[in-house]
Amino acid sequence: MTSPQKLPLVAVIATGGTIASRKDDNGAASPALTGQALLDLLPPQPLRLRAIELLAKDSSSLTFSDMQAISDAVAKQMADPDIAGIVVMHGTDAMEETSLLVQLQHNAGKPVIFTGAQFSSDSTHADGSINLADALHEALQQSGVRLAFGGRVLPVWGLYKAGSDRADAFALAGRSKAPSLALPASVAGQRVDIVAVHPGADAIHLDASLAAGAQGIILCALGSGNATPEIVEGVSRAVTSGVPVIVSSRVPEGSLTPTYGGGGGGHDLGQAGAIHSRLLRPGQARILLAALLANGATRDEIRQAFA
Repeated sequence: MTSPQKLPLVAVIATGGTIASRKDDNGAASPALTGQALLDLLPPQPLRLRAIELLAKDSSSLTFSDMQAISDAVAKQMADPDIAGIVVMHGTDAMEETSLLVQLQHNAGKPVIFTGAQFSSDSTHADGSINLADALHEALQQSGVRLAFGGRVLPVWGLYKAGSDRADAFALAGRSKAPSLALPASVAGQRVDIVAVHPGADAIHLDASLAAGAQGIILCALGSGNATPEIVEGVSRAVTSGVPVIVSSRVPEGSLTPTYGGGGGGHDLGQAGAIHSRLLRPGQARILLAALLANGATRDEIRQAFA
């Protein structure tokens, strides 16, 4: 029998989310369980566990400062020679964002596994314990940042939430090797806004973001990265003022190709100075741009990172 002292040690960072949630008397679910309480729900595991109570928030409420705190907590555990792997329990609404930030900021020489749940802990369909057990297993495998969720293990580059009511919640926008980026500077204090584009959209929302002090803009564009002539004019104003504009798409999958003209197509946006995000969808594009800006990236470096 293996001595308990010789079993691998896995750090489990609790941040809230549905996996930690229970419903109150009104039927509203909110984080209520600690990380240790969630670990106590599991059967005995062939490893040692270190619970770290970091946050207790729905991930829809996470700020850049919160995401940075999670990334910093991961770095602290990675630096501990006793730690074999790290699991981050996280809400699904922003799982794709925080996991990408961790990948961008750290050369993960140990396994860093994100997981969570689609259904609260007191639901008849509760899936948190299963996902957590899978994540703990994956935390003893190869190094790198990954997601363990719904019976699958996925890379985080190109990750997005594809379903709101099923256990297998995540998908990839496309298969692409993640670039090798070292972006360690903190994103706390950055402001990068996502501006949604719809048919016939004007530039009021884009201009409002600029007026509010946005340091970067992500366009959630149509199709393969298309908008309207009014949006193109707004992009030109933003780029002229020194604010980078990244074009992503509301279409969940596929590579963006800026080929359309007509005054508001992807080609026109490029001519106005926008940069197309070939793979990353708006949530992850926002994280990548914030990390690049925090690290003082040039326009050419930003373009290359999104290419």
